[in-house]
Amino acid sequence: MALSRGLRCCARVFSWIPVLIITSVVLWSYYAYVFELCVFTISNTLEKVAYLLVFHVCFVMFSWTYWKAIFTPPATPCKKFQLSYSDKDRYEREERPDAQKQILVDIAKSLPIFTRATSGAIRFCDRCQVLKPDRSHHCSVCETCVLKMDHHCPWVNNCLSLSPWVNNCVGFSNYKFFLLFLSYSMVYCVFISASVFRFFINFWVGDLPNGPAKFHVLFLMFVALMFLVSLMFLLGYHCWLVVQNRSTLEAFSAPVFTTGPDRNGFNVGIRRNLQQVFGDNKRLWFLPICTSQGDGHYFPLKSLSESSTSLLANEEKWDEEEESEDDNISGDRDPSVTVEMDEEE
Repeated sequence: MALSRGLRCCARVFSWIPVLIITSVVLWSYYAYVFELCVFTISNTLEKVAYLLVFHVCFVMFSWTYWKAIFTPPATPCKKFQLSYSDKDRYEREERPDAQKQILVDIAKSLPIFTRATSGAIRFCDRCQVLKPDRSHHCSVCETCVLKMDHHCPWVNNCLSLSPWVNNCVGFSNYKFFLLFLSYSMVYCVFISASVFRFFINFWVGDLPNGPAKFHVLFLMFVALMFLVSLMFLLGYHCWLVVQNRSTLEAFSAPVFTTGPDRNGFNVGIRRNLQQVFGDNKRLWFLPICTSQGDGHYFPLKSLSESSTSLLANEEKWDEEEESEDDNISGDRDPSVTVEMDEEE
């Protein structure tokens, strides 16, 4: 018991190493840019003020988005997807796989679930004892099911996580913050590289005197360029995912519907795809404020492979049950958008 508790404590401590690395690099870059470059190297007051003003805007937005990505816990399925005591008892008592599959089908009739397992069964998590909403997956590290799970990310460790074993997942609740974090990180690196380049050349050729500032400016340039290259590829990949309306997991393993696997099952057009992540108000797209559409339990589908009347009736039943229990689930659904059958883990 003591050994297990010690391992958990060590895991919690080590899980913060990636975050501490990023924080250390950013704090050093702040000192190097503000003091070594602007205060001690740049002599023109107007140029110094302009650089400091733009730098602090980039720094604040970078820090704000990273904070939101870290301290926004992953969203998990609501209680509507949990098995009741009687259903759980009936499911566990049944030994025939076909009968168990039918039990899950009966339970899922009142829920907006359209994806299937590769076997064609309703996706069910034995560990969390919940029917998996579309696009959700069980994270073995966080030890919970995550709504619209994209990937598990050690760089955004979440100290509010209930799991004692490491970090955080990027999913429905914090995917927008993660994208903005990547975007403002790249802006931060671009600005530093562009503004430091002239002084980098001057130090390199010896036009400026040697001193502590030389080391900081040279190293600042190399670090900014190194992170910029990696961020360009990572952000570009996630921008492509957003436009296609796929998660990282769905890009590697296509969601399965009753009609079979379909990587484009959730692709409802570029504009609607962007709105699902960033919301309807474009003025709030670039602020780390939660504006994503829906509640993470239901997503519009590309085409209609079931009767639209049946589907809409199912959605209305879901809404009525949610409103009667005051669960505050607000799925931004557009009845005019055709819908299809979703994915599997």
